[in-house]
Amino acid sequence: MNDPLPHAVLNVDDSFAYMDSAMTKNKYSVLLPTYNERENLPIITWLLARTFETNGIDWEIVIIDDGSPDGTQEVARELQKVYGERILLKPRAGKLGLGTAYVHGLQFATGNYVIIMDADFSHHPKFIPEMIQMQAKNNYDVVSGTRYRPGGGVYGWDLKRKLVSRGANYLATLLLRPRASDLTGSFRLYKREVLHQLINATVAKGYVFQMEMIVRARQFNYSVGEVPITFVDRVYGESKMGMSEIVQYAQGVWRLFTTV
Repeated sequence: MNDPLPHAVLNVDDSFAYMDSAMTKNKYSVLLPTYNERENLPIITWLLARTFETNGIDWEIVIIDDGSPDGTQEVARELQKVYGERILLKPRAGKLGLGTAYVHGLQFATGNYVIIMDADFSHHPKFIPEMIQMQAKNNYDVVSGTRYRPGGGVYGWDLKRKLVSRGANYLATLLLRPRASDLTGSFRLYKREVLHQLINATVAKGYVFQMEMIVRARQFNYSVGEVPITFVDRVYGESKMGMSEIVQYAQGVWRLFTTV
């Protein structure tokens, strides 16, 4: 069976050549939504900074905090003292949804490429250079980290959560044919203008947002590449996924099936 996904194979010389090109002319803005992430934020920021600096990549982090009561914003302000203008804190009044967090953060991002990811170590920054390499070589509009291709995986989930994730992806793939293996993942690299158009076209504002973004990318004929990643369940804090999000996801899949 033919592989339905663009999946680049880079040799070592090409990898360095395309990485050098990306480093010299591009800036990467990380949109980092947070809620009660005071323990995770300093470490993920350090890992991001080390990854970018080691590879000579121009970068910034936009922290979008939804009024965390645990002092996440105070930690972010301390990080600004360490990293200066590379850290932008753009808080909101309360929990307004993941999709609107990206809308809010994109207003302040200055990079021509935008990375979205979680702040809880579920997404390790070590995969970012490979995502940049793949995008630069193939000029992809979107590069998505996937748990469900060879080389990817999930660690720290119980059987129930694995079944929910697999079932959610299977349902959306069956009905929507998005030509992507991981619709619910939230570790992605976008061209800034592509992200802007997809956000404007996307109706969902909660966890359905990630799935709809990939479906809309197919609708607009944007190219999507995938990099296998290992997803690790959060180290500190509690998961924010609940039954209401699962119901919203199923409703969102049906809405897209009947409208796109």
